[in-house]
This record gives sequence, structure tokens and C-alpha cells, in this order.
Amino acid sequence: MIENISYALDLFLSIENFLVIGIGVLIGTIIGAIPGMTTPMGVALVLPFTFSMPPVTGILLLLGVYKGGLYGGSLTAILIKTPGTPAASCTVLDGYPMAQKGEARKALDIALYSSCVADLISNVSLILFAGVLASFALRFGPPEFFTLIVFSLTIIAGVAGPSLTKGILSACLGLMLATVGLDLVYGTDRFIFGNFELMSGLNFIPVLIGLFALPEIIDRSTRRPRLGGAQRSQLGGGATWAEFRKTLKSVVRGSFIGVILGAIPGIGGAPAAFLSYSEARRNSKNKENFGKGEPEGVAAAEAGNNGVAGATMIPLLALGVPGDVITAVILGAFMIHGLRPGPILFEDNLPMVYALFMGILLSSFYLLIIGKLAIRGFSKVALIPNRILYPIVFVLCVYGAYAVNNNVFDILVMLCMGLVGYLMLRLDIPVAPFLIAFVLGPLLEDNFRQSLLLSDGSLSIFVRNLICIAFWILTALSIFVLVRSRIEASRTGKASTLTTGG
Repeated sequence: MIENISYALDLFLSIENFLVIGIGVLIGTIIGAIPGMTTPMGVALVLPFTFSMPPVTGILLLLGVYKGGLYGGSLTAILIKTPGTPAASCTVLDGYPMAQKGEARKALDIALYSSCVADLISNVSLILFAGVLASFALRFGPPEFFTLIVFSLTIIAGVAGPSLTKGILSACLGLMLATVGLDLVYGTDRFIFGNFELMSGLNFIPVLIGLFALPEIIDRSTRRPRLGGAQRSQLGGGATWAEFRKTLKSVVRGSFIGVILGAIPGIGGAPAAFLSYSEARRNSKNKENFGKGEPEGVAAAEAGNNGVAGATMIPLLALGVPGDVITAVILGAFMIHGLRPGPILFEDNLPMVYALFMGILLSSFYLLIIGKLAIRGFSKVALIPNRILYPIVFVLCVYGAYAVNNNVFDILVMLCMGLVGYLMLRLDIPVAPFLIAFVLGPLLEDNFRQSLLLSDGSLSIFVRNLICIAFWILTALSIFVLVRSRIEASRTGKASTLTTGG
């Protein structure tokens, strides 16, 4: 044991390793902040530079880009309502309203601190519980995924706003658009109307950009600001320790939600962010302030998103199974260097694994330092006058939509979703249920149908073990709590109306 740690220190303690982690986090932060430049794209672009590096150095560079990219998406999400990453779409819900109220610096600080804490918790979980969580993740088949997603969909009621009807309408629209394209089970096309461009479905990035950024540009161009008294031109002060401490419970909860979902291959950061946000709202004393600029909402979203970072490495290192697209690229880096993740890696290359763990822990501190520098630079965006800022944002939106697939059709999708988003804005239809349904809809359908194929059509497969039953119980409890809170809110509203009338 001591020999392995000593050898790991020899592998890790080099100026080159310390530099590449910082460079990776910096590159990832910049890429994450640019709409359309996704984190998987950034990791893939950096991959060729690792071929000539030692294995530990090359993999740490990729991990640095990964972690920086997860945080970077929050910068533009908060400042200009243009999420740099899909998971940052949840940060928009409270981050942008805070910026509109002149609290941009505070929102950015809370997002950074939450990201660093969640990243650290995720990294420690990777080191301590890789084996346990990996074996738990292996027990997830299509029925377990389905029941998990059904439970996750109860988030919709929590972020539907004052009108549950409008929230459900928004979610139904998201589910409908999620079915566009080829049926993955039978290969038949759905809702493509003879357009082959739609066969691959609607790409998430153009939909995301169109739904958030364009409605804001159109709204600012056609009417006065929606938030009365908001001073976007003011940055405000940073977050104090006392303010961050109030969000700490949500940060820790969201971090563990991210760790658990991150350890399950195929889930990703966006569902973790929304589930963390929903749980924070459900347990908060300031429920009504969520969506209007609540710091706890920003903290929960970023904690859920960044809690995934270290956890996705758990199935990769312990089992050789990539947890998401990014870790699939990192798996390629391992194999290029002649390494195969899994139990054999721990037997044959344990010192190298320890060296990677050391670098992963160090990346959390780099994220804090580089994040603070990024805030100083990017926060100046909030001082740019609207007449200059919004044309620049529009150009970035067009570039971001095109850059995903180098396809003009994605720009058209973005513009159409911009109009849909603007109508939703004017009709006060919440966007969050749409996004949740759009993200989770394909996972829900695919796992439901795969489960039925496995069981020859028998529904009993959805209660085949304790994991499925536990998620059904959690779903029932969640619905019960939501219905009760809605009834209590309705009674309180009626009582206050009668009192005022009297």
C-alpha cells in the first residue's frame, strides 16, 4: 500500500501535471461558456494533444476540460440567459433573474462555490465508493431506468409555477417534440413530415438556445423590461460566506443526487441538476421565490450538475463502462495509451489510479481559482449596453446552433424554438417543464419499450425488484406531497382574498 502511494506520488508530482490540470480547467471553462461549444466537443478537440503525453498527464488534461466545461455553462446562463451547456439550463431559472436584479456577481459566486463543493464531494465519492456505487449501477436495467425517470418527472409539478395546468401543457409540448425523429426500437419515422433533416430528431442545443436566448432578445426589442426596477447594468457585490452558508444544505443534497445519478451510465448532468433544484425547492422556506432570483436555486442546480463530474468516472474506472459521452472519449484516451479501465486496471496499474485520484482532487481547487478569474472577466458582459449586447448574443446563438452539427437546419430549429419560447413568455407558460420533459422523454419511452420487449409485454417487470418498488414509493410520496402543498397554497390564497375583501 505504502509502495503504491509512493509510486503514485512519483507519477503525479511533476510541474507538467500541475500545469495541464489548470490549463484543462481554463479551456473547459471557456468552451463551456460558449453556446454550442459543448463539453464533449471540447474534450474531443483536446484529445489529440494527449497522444504524446504520459498517460497520467494526458488523462488529467481531459478531466480538467471536463470539469471546467461543467462549470463554464453557468457563466452565460446567468449573465445573458444563454446556457453554455444543457445542464446550465436549470441555472438560468434563478441565475438570470438575480442578474436582472443587479446581483450578477452574487449569482456567479454562488454558482462557483456550489460547483467546487459538489465537485469535491463527487471526487471524494469516486475515491471512497467506486466499487460500491459501480456494483449498484450495474443493477440498473431498462425497468429500473424507467421507474427512476417516472420519479424524476414529478419534478415538473415542482417547477410549474402558480399554474399547474400551464406547467403540464408545457411538459406535454416537450414530450411531443422529443418524439420527433426515428423510433429507436422499430426504426420508423415520426413527425418528420417528409423532411429527412428531422430523422435524427431535434438537437438539444438549438432547442435550448432558441428557448432561452431568443425570447429574451425579442422581448427586449418589442417591450419594456419585464422585471420592474431591475438593473442589469449593475453587477452588485459578491456572495458572502453567510449567504452561501444558507444554501449549503441544498448544495450537499444536490451533490449526492449528482453522485448517485452520475454513477448510473446514461443519465447525465441535466436530469441531476433539475432533480436537485426540485428537491431544494421542495425543502426550502422560500419556495415562492424560486424562479424569481433565489440564490438557493442557483446553488442546487450547480451542485446537481457538478456532482455528476467525479461520479461518471466510477463506472468507467471500476467497470470499464463509460458513464456518459465525455467519459466515452476519456475511455478512448485510456485505450490509446494501452490501458483498459476495469478491475484489471486496479490490479495492474494501481499507482496510476492513485495518481489520477490526486489530480482529480486538485482539479476542484483549480476550479475555484480559475472560476474566480473567469467571473471577473465574464461579469463585465453585464455592463455592456443592450443595443450592443443583444446583437452579439444573437450572433453567438446562430453560431452555437450551427456549430453542433455544422448544419443550417439547426439554425432554423433554433429560430422556430425562439418563436415558441416567445409565445410561452407572453402567455406566462413556464419553460422548465418543457425542458425536463424534452430531456427525459426519450429516456422514458426507450426504457419503457425495452422493458416490455424483455418481458414479452408483461407489466410485472416494473416491480421486479426492490429498486423498482422503491422508486414507485418515492413517486407516490412525491405526488402526495405536491398535491397537499398545492391544496394548502390554494386554501391560503382563498383565505387571504377573503380577509382582504372583508
